[in-house]
Amino acid sequence: MSPPLSGLNLDIEALSGICGSISIACWVVVFSPQIIENFRRASADGLSLIFVVVWLLGDIFNILGAVLQGVLPTMTILAVYYTLADIVLLGQCFYYRGFTLSDAPAHKITPTMDEEAVEGDPPTEQSSLLPHKRPSNTPARPTILDADAPSAHGSFSSLRSHLSNSHLDATHLSPATPFTPPQTSPLPAESMKKPKSTLYTLFFDIGALILVCAVGVLGWWLSFRSSRAQYPDHYNNHHHDRHRSPLSTNDTPESLHFDLWGQVFGYFCAVLYLGSRIPQILLNYRRKSTEGVSMLFFLFACVGNLTYVMSIFAYEPGCARFKSYDDVRSGCESGEWARGYGQYILLNASWLIGSAGTLVLDLMIFGQFWIYRDRKPQSA
Repeated sequence: MSPPLSGLNLDIEALSGICGSISIACWVVVFSPQIIENFRRASADGLSLIFVVVWLLGDIFNILGAVLQGVLPTMTILAVYYTLADIVLLGQCFYYRGFTLSDAPAHKITPTMDEEAVEGDPPTEQSSLLPHKRPSNTPARPTILDADAPSAHGSFSSLRSHLSNSHLDATHLSPATPFTPPQTSPLPAESMKKPKSTLYTLFFDIGALILVCAVGVLGWWLSFRSSRAQYPDHYNNHHHDRHRSPLSTNDTPESLHFDLWGQVFGYFCAVLYLGSRIPQILLNYRRKSTEGVSMLFFLFACVGNLTYVMSIFAYEPGCARFKSYDDVRSGCESGEWARGYGQYILLNASWLIGSAGTLVLDLMIFGQFWIYRDRKPQSA
């Protein structure tokens, strides 16, 4: 049996690292469920195109803000990855729905009613009791009345030719043979499958979420172990240094700086992220259904936003963490901790607003999943 881990101090910095790692893991796979759902259904009618386009614009501003503000390279790479995934999802929507920004479903050819069952025509002795549908391109089935109509020469041979017409189906005229509508093509195998229950889908989504979160925690632990092996003095020599991440920069209040355009693009990103959810909520409301929308897609987004917000709030100013051995101060001076924490939160305010706001809107979408769980979509 391997000896237990020593020196694994789950302080505020470790909590921030764990939450950030889980958030990254969720955002890496966030688009996969919806892309798979669209491919499985061969349709993207459940997803709002405006939602995807606005989200793509938000990710573009996220890249600009991250580069100008000078965040970690990992976050910039992830922002580029989000943009590429948005493009894939948008291309999939255009493939199934055509190049349009309208959320109206694609026009489908509906079968027309047979002549004897057309709405508005009064029933006759020759009309069937149960109207049936047939494709509009199918030629009309001749009836026995066609045989009674006088031909061009009014001869008996013409009547016989009508009766012997291969398109004339007179088997239902016999009292011993009940009328049965013509059989259409058999249903595909996919439609014969029993639909998955809501409980099954819920358990599957929760299991996938737990697995992704476990991968995020494992990623943080491997990073911690690697850093500890590379910088043993920072973890073993003194109690103070165990609180310091060797990969962190000097983020004392003096080192935190605001980039004007980085903040402007960050707030643009927040506004676009907040506005992206509204078209999807309205589309679900008009359709009275969430069919075609992957719950796991929004579940990953919800947990990713939640853990991202937690990773930002789990912060300790530099005066409380970065103390050397000859430091004459016993800790932060009066008011220094509050100033450092407030400046850090203000620096990340745009990303906090975007993540926390979309988290609230995602909860509204989860409410729609519950309300419309057993309903079929209506025409938007």
